[in-house]
Amino acid sequence: MQDIQYAAPKTIDEAVALVAGANGSGRILAGGTDLLVQMRSGMLSPGLIVDVKKIGELTRISEEGGGFVIGAAVSGAQIGEHARLPKAWPGVVEAINLIGSKQIQGRASAGGNLCNASPAADSVPALIAAGAIVVVQGPKGRREMPVEKFHAGPGRSNLTPGEIVVGLKLPPRAAGSADAYLRLIPRTEMDIAVVGCGVSLTLQNGKCTAARVGLGAVAPTPLLVEEAGKALVGTTLDEAALGKAAAACRAACKPIDDKRGTIAYRTKIAGVLLQRAAKIAADRAKG
Repeated sequence: MQDIQYAAPKTIDEAVALVAGANGSGRILAGGTDLLVQMRSGMLSPGLIVDVKKIGELTRISEEGGGFVIGAAVSGAQIGEHARLPKAWPGVVEAINLIGSKQIQGRASAGGNLCNASPAADSVPALIAAGAIVVVQGPKGRREMPVEKFHAGPGRSNLTPGEIVVGLKLPPRAAGSADAYLRLIPRTEMDIAVVGCGVSLTLQNGKCTAARVGLGAVAPTPLLVEEAGKALVGTTLDEAALGKAAAACRAACKPIDDKRGTIAYRTKIAGVLLQRAAKIAADRAKG
């Protein structure tokens, strides 16, 4: 068994230098709820663990330009207890708060859930629906990308060597806007999604003027379903519009058969969850 080095940098630049210098053997420790499990199972054997909990920017929630910036190491518990974030983005918060038990919530972070790159990650469809942006920093500086562009496949991201996730940006909310996240799981709690669906929309005078839809666990990476959002815009979210959006979700699905569900089942459920989540988001938008 190889020796494992541990470092707890106090700045992002230090963290980036450590990860870049590890030549692919470095791993970030934010909450550790994925990393430690993977190490114990033998899936990972890092040469260096970089603990980012001592970096201020990564461990706080800030408000900028009417939106929010969530540090990559902020725990789910912190997010759920924030004074304003749950009111502005209830769907995002409820998705993040589905990650594990209450004990896990005290450690697990949205940034870690994103970087674990599971197609079934609960936070990701809701973040995609929200139009969230990932802020990353590496040896060549800082850059941003939409959440839907972050994943390259199961367990793989589009981070380049030495890059780390710094935070997640949630945009300002227009009046009459709200979001919702729903998932189907085999058990009543603490299980992996068979399908997950996030919907964010804006209503003005009873009509939908903007909408985004995110799907999880139905393809190798979480999806932004643009056609589903387009099907809702300009409508009163009547059954015909919801049916068209549901059909767009089903068409976007590229799932697998496994012990949690068949291809046909996952595809059908994607449309069902879209309709339900859109109705919840609309009710919230109406106040």
